[in-house]
This record gives sequence, C-alpha cells and structure tokens, in this order.
Amino acid sequence: MIELMTPAEIERGKVTGALVADILQAMKARSTVGTNLLDIDRWAKAMILEAGAVSCYVDYAPSFGRGPFGHYICTSVNDAVLHGLPHNYTLADGDLVSLDLAVSKAGVVADSAISFVVGESVSAADTAMISATERALAAGIAAAGPGARIGDISHAIGSVLTAAGYPVNTEFGGHGVGSTMHQDPHITNTGRPGRGYKLRPGLLLALEPWVMADTATLVTDDDGWTLRSATGCRTAHSEHTIAITDDGAEILTLPS
Repeated sequence: MIELMTPAEIERGKVTGALVADILQAMKARSTVGTNLLDIDRWAKAMILEAGAVSCYVDYAPSFGRGPFGHYICTSVNDAVLHGLPHNYTLADGDLVSLDLAVSKAGVVADSAISFVVGESVSAADTAMISATERALAAGIAAAGPGARIGDISHAIGSVLTAAGYPVNTEFGGHGVGSTMHQDPHITNTGRPGRGYKLRPGLLLALEPWVMADTATLVTDDDGWTLRSATGCRTAHSEHTIAITDDGAEILTLPS
C-alpha cells in the first residue's frame, strides 16, 4: 500500500517527527559509559507514553523477526546495525551505538535513527562511517521531490556510500510511512536513477542509509531480531522521515 497524506496529516506528522527526534536526542545525551540498554528502552518508553504517543515496535511482528519485538526502541551496538533488541548490556567507552525509533501520534507515524560513539575513545574510522551515512541521507533527501523517482533517491544514497568505500546491502532500506510504520515503496540504498515509483505530494518516506565497514552480509542473533555484520565489523545508521511537498521534500524528524 502507498498512502498519500493530507496537508493536515502532514502537519500532525511534524509533531510526531519532532517527538521522535527529541526522544532520540534525549537518549543520546543519556547514553554514557555505564548506561544499560534496558535503561535506554525504559526511558524511551516513559517519554513516548508521557507524550500520548504509541510505540510502533512493542507489538511489531514481521515475518523476518521472532516477534513481537516487545521493546520501545532499537539499540544496536558496534557490529549490530539494525533491529537491535534491547538487552542487559552496559555501554563501554568507545561503543558505537545506533538508536532507531518509530512512534505513532494522532494517527501519523514518524521514524528516525542516529549513530554516535559513547565516551572519549572516538576513532577516525567510526567518525567517517557515521558521516558517510549522514551525507548519504542528505543526498537522498536532496534527490526527493514531486516527479522524482525512487531510483533517484536510491542512486543518490548509494553514490555517497560507495564513493566512501562501503559495501551496500539491499535487503533492508528505506520505506513509506503514514498511518502505519512500514509501507510501500521500498527504497534500497543503491539503485538506478529514473526508475521506480514517481514521487507525489503527500507521500511520507523514511530514508535510512546504513553501512557495515567491510561487508554487505548480515547475520541474525539468536534473539531473532538483531542484525549484525557477518565479519564483526563496525556499523552505522542514519534515518529521517520526509514529506514530499509541492516544491520539494521536508524533513519531519527534526528536534522541536
């Protein structure tokens, strides 16, 4: 299903998006050496419920997971990159953390992710990898607008990631959002320009470049959810929800 939102729904989506961004920034600030991933999940839950919003993850049970997910935020550390299931792990100096959050408020979903390093031991390689996903995200957003095609976004994202030297996995990527978290169209993180669905005003898209330092192959943890690099290498993930407007694309997941 591809859902086009009304201007009023997009305005509500801005509120949802700001909430998602605010929670992610709050979780980043509280993610220090010694923080437990279960505490991050608990704090995110409290902020979601206090805002009168609904988690998109707690009851989420897709075919690729061992569902339901049962938690409020994805916490992926070091070689984990997607769908990190919060568990009893204490963050250490130099851990590379990716937090991914999707919530629904007033009937509109927003989805976003950030990556950062905890503590003082920040390597140049980690900084470069995070930066590559952020630059790829910016390129994907710049390529989006009415009349553009999904392939234009995929090509823009993939061009940045491959130029930075990272292999690109196409199993998981961006997607449509709206009244539900995962909708068509699927947006791979590399592709050919001029191909795919033509973007129209009212379309909400979650764009999410992610990479693993030296492989494009994922493995799944025994928890049935957490996806890791097959080689144990470090990973990074950046994501925004955008709305296609009459004259371009607007980022909804910006802090209030």
